[in-house]
Amino acid sequence: MKIAVSGSIATDHLMSFPGRFADQLIADQLHTVSLSFLVDDLVVRRGGVAANISFGLGQLGLRPVLLGAVGADFADYRSWLERHGVDCDSVHVSEVAHTARFVCTTDTEMCQIASFYAGAMSEARNIELEPVADRLAGLDLVMISANDPAAMLRHSQECRERGYAFAADPSQQLARMDGSDVLGLIEGAEYLMTNEYEKSLLQSKAGLTDDQLLDRVRIRVTTLGKDGVEIAGRDMAPIRVPVARGIQAADPTGVGDGFRAGFLAGLSWGFGLERSAQVGCLLAGLVLESFGAQEYEVRRDVFIKRMADSYGDAAGDEVRAHLGQ
Repeated sequence: MKIAVSGSIATDHLMSFPGRFADQLIADQLHTVSLSFLVDDLVVRRGGVAANISFGLGQLGLRPVLLGAVGADFADYRSWLERHGVDCDSVHVSEVAHTARFVCTTDTEMCQIASFYAGAMSEARNIELEPVADRLAGLDLVMISANDPAAMLRHSQECRERGYAFAADPSQQLARMDGSDVLGLIEGAEYLMTNEYEKSLLQSKAGLTDDQLLDRVRIRVTTLGKDGVEIAGRDMAPIRVPVARGIQAADPTGVGDGFRAGFLAGLSWGFGLERSAQVGCLLAGLVLESFGAQEYEVRRDVFIKRMADSYGDAAGDEVRAHLGQ
């Protein structure tokens, strides 16, 4: 199955300040704040929704095509992704902007001062899908995840015009979309992927009931946190899938992206919706057990055993038939 994943590509620069920001702020001088904090450490983590999903697909043995916009500073990140099975040949490289970057300092009270630099991400609207489909001799599914909003709308429109099946995953960009943008993104989607809050926000902005939503998309996939996943569609009974067993939570960053990667992998292997969601839940669990969205590793025998422990021996056997060494 040829899957193109469009969306953000970014790095997170995380620092820790061994004190309290509040102790450095003077109430009657806030209008002239000028502070510099000496931090103890710096952690740079690879991120971005599309890159996270693509990494997860690569971990499961697929070769997804990453679509997004980056700067010339992407070289090391590109090497990392390519080593983990991601096709980066269709990534757009800006001539003027750096790769998107999240810079955050956290104090001992878990207060944060942060900035997000969109950078090259704003050029994602220049990416066209047809050359990608031509290079690959077709596309089976285009994943449209959080990105420059204009790029998201362009990609969904092109999918409708050219007949490419697509999944709509607006996530955090819902906050920047009005009702007409939401409708323009999701109309005709094969899959709509959100969490529970995002589903409610999307329906509120678009003015859609549950039934009206399913008149516009074929399958709705809604993650429910600790309660697992709900899948609904036209002319089918709702499916509920619980989270995987024995997960030791460490860091929630990128968990939703992990689920999406596992779900898409299951579909690529020819699994039904329930089994695909089970693969997604287990991969999301692996992300949750690690610090960072791309710091986990799928070990074949362990993954198969955990599938069987969580969802039964048949689930483990089916994954064994598709998961490479």
